[in-house]
Amino acid sequence: MAENQFLTYQKFTDQSEAKELSDLMTKNNIDFQFEDTSASFDPTFTNSELSKEYRVKLKKQDFEKADKILIDISRQKLDIVDSDYYLFDFTDQELIEILVKSDEWGKFDYLLAQKILKDRGQEVSKELLETLRKQRIEELAKPEDGQRTWIIAGYVFSILGGLLGLFIGWHLLSHKKTLPNGDRVYGYSIEDRKHGNRIFILGIVFLVIWTSLRILTNN
Repeated sequence: MAENQFLTYQKFTDQSEAKELSDLMTKNNIDFQFEDTSASFDPTFTNSELSKEYRVKLKKQDFEKADKILIDISRQKLDIVDSDYYLFDFTDQELIEILVKSDEWGKFDYLLAQKILKDRGQEVSKELLETLRKQRIEELAKPEDGQRTWIIAGYVFSILGGLLGLFIGWHLLSHKKTLPNGDRVYGYSIEDRKHGNRIFILGIVFLVIWTSLRILTNN
């Protein structure tokens, strides 16, 4: 992977939150890219915020630095949090779930969950947090299951000579996901990627065949 490649650091449905993070990166001299990846067409015609998506991208080597900045800022807010903040109603198990899946929560909630557990007599050690982080990354790095439907569809559309078959094959073969630490791993298993390669090649072959037949038929 190129050292200067920008990878998705955080996603937002609220543009102002994405802008706030972008401004913070600018303030701390961290190179970033801001992308509006919202759906260009909303089939529900509701203009829902759920159809909005904004991404702030960083270079892999800046992920840890950005994490530290966000954690330092969030730590300063712990002592002034309102007593009716929703995390105070969480059970111990729900708070532990935040620690386990920290990538799904903001840095403030991650720190506050630790503080609440500590106040309840369940202090979490740095060693345990590091273990949970490593286990979570290992879990997220596992290939995604359940691609059978897409594989079957890929073969069908490729044989029919459609471009959709080519797209499915290429996606299965090359799709990667970004982990919380900035590492990039293939999204699908080796076996599914082999199917993707076959689908892609098959799609090219049948696209040429069907295109040639159409040309011959029209002549």
